[in-house]
Amino acid sequence: MIHLSAFFAIYVKFFFIMTPFFVTTIFLSMTKGVEESDKKRLAMKVTLAISVTCLIILFFGKYLFELFGITLDAFRIGAGALLFLTAVDLVQKEINDIPTCKADILKHAVVPLAIPVTVGPGTVGALMVMGADIDTLHDMLLGSSALLSAIVSIGLLLYLSGHIEKLIGRTGLIVLSKVTGLVLAALAAQLIFTGIKNFLA
Repeated sequence: MIHLSAFFAIYVKFFFIMTPFFVTTIFLSMTKGVEESDKKRLAMKVTLAISVTCLIILFFGKYLFELFGITLDAFRIGAGALLFLTAVDLVQKEINDIPTCKADILKHAVVPLAIPVTVGPGTVGALMVMGADIDTLHDMLLGSSALLSAIVSIGLLLYLSGHIEKLIGRTGLIVLSKVTGLVLAALAAQLIFTGIKNFLA
């Protein structure tokens, strides 16, 4: 039960850090008029790109701390600030202004849909902080499985985005993206407060 609750807590954190509902609205905006089969192929490519990017950052990001001599608490504060800016942008952004992409849509799987729409500066910072806290094999398995579960959940949202749009409408997705922004703001504040508390201790 303890392991399950820890897994769920990490899963939820990863899920919201990657702003899933905002990503879904951007995905829908970029794929207006695109065949459903191409949408699904794009969703799978985006999911793969996010998985590779996030796992690299999670497990190798901490070595950048050592390389540049950055303390974990300093990075917590910086990452929290970036995550907070992402949250503010998410709440204020007018999603309907995103232009429709007319080119071959599949070439946009990595940039911009995976990076930086899903894995933006705030996500990178949060992943590096979490990765720096991984000390044991158990932590590694727990963190990576929760991360991959969150990524698969986002991939399913993209894969089923057409059905989701019909179910709750574009307005519903926009509302959910604003709520995600509020949750991100709280996560950012916690990162900053933790960093400041440890720095002053």
